[in-house]
Amino acid sequence: QVQLVESGGGLVQPGGSLKLTCAASGSIFASHAMGWYRRAPGNERELVAGISSGGSTNYADSVRGRFTISRDNAKKTVYLQMNSLKPEDTAVYYCRDRFSGYWGQGTQVTVSS
Repeated sequence: QVQLVESGGGLVQPGGSLKLTCAASGSIFASHAMGWYRRAPGNERELVAGISSGGSTNYADSVRGRFTISRDNAKKTVYLQMNSLKPEDTAVYYCRDRFSGYWGQGTQVTVSS
């Protein structure tokens, strides 16, 4: 069974940075595409960034140029570096194994002064 555990969320001021971490277990991590999603209050869950097994990345238009997704296959970990954060980035952020479909439990990110 795949387990995904996110960490790194918190409260940050506009313009600040956070780095989210998703640690995976129970999967052949290196061969799986991974993704970061978020759900803001009243909104549907949306894809923020994805990374293929080979390292190709894609981003939502709203975060391109500010967020960076990366992975460390040896550590079975995927990261989301978030810079220049805006209040509209406030959401619960989820990690997903896009091959198996498993989700993490989510981590809250709040951008507020």
